[in-house]
Amino acid sequence: ATLRIATGPPGGVFRGLGAALADVLTDRLPGTSLRLIHTDASVDNLGLLRGGGAELGFAAVDTISDLVARADRPDLAAVARLFDSWLQVLVLGSSPVTRFAQLDGEPVAAGAAGSGTRFGLTRLIETVGVKPALVTASQDDGAAALAAGRVAALVTFTGVPTPAVRRLAAGRSLRLLPLAAETYAMMNRFGSVYAAATLPSTTYPGVAGAATMTTPNLLLVRPDLSAPLVREITAALYAHRERLARHHPEAEQINIRTGSGTMPVRLHPGARRYYRDVKP
Repeated sequence: ATLRIATGPPGGVFRGLGAALADVLTDRLPGTSLRLIHTDASVDNLGLLRGGGAELGFAAVDTISDLVARADRPDLAAVARLFDSWLQVLVLGSSPVTRFAQLDGEPVAAGAAGSGTRFGLTRLIETVGVKPALVTASQDDGAAALAAGRVAALVTFTGVPTPAVRRLAAGRSLRLLPLAAETYAMMNRFGSVYAAATLPSTTYPGVAGAATMTTPNLLLVRPDLSAPLVREITAALYAHRERLARHHPEAEQINIRTGSGTMPVRLHPGARRYYRDVKP
């Protein structure tokens, strides 16, 4: 049997975490071949899962909620709530830009076309009426464009620390733009898929924290996978959390107490069986 995992673009969290999860599952599921599918991230992954092009995949809850609202049958099931994505709008330390509104008309690295970053940023600019020139770029390519001065800002809506941002911050002075007003505008329009939060100053060395928004990420599966298989996948996720977090710190947020909170997607019966068996 083959399990295909829909991941994400270079420099984002989903790609690295997907590779680590594949390693764990290879050990736990002898006789099963694991294959990584590199994608633009959330929006792409939802399409692959629904179309039969992947058995597992990562997606952000704001993209999932939008799909559930539009689709008669989402054809998705959940394994776990994983960690939050944080909206990060970064400029060089030397930039005169201090507010998101100042990016109106400016070139901005806006994530891959099928990413949760592009989805969330598109919602944001429609909500607050600021219209930057969106440059399609993965996290890695966007970080390179910011460093070279080809864009005024890098936008990424993913887990933290975001690998591409961590690498860029090691060599360049960066600032996060504060997004408190923009966050409340998004919460007023879209509800609880977004939450207000402050990204800690400890996230990236030398980069001061800032007010922003978060949305959770889920590990999803196709509903037609067998219950025993999905129970084993769920068990592996928690049993090897420390191994996953060794190279991907955001995996430290994976928690048995919050993992079953996967709305708006129902838990797969195999995952539900796991939580029922192990929860106190």
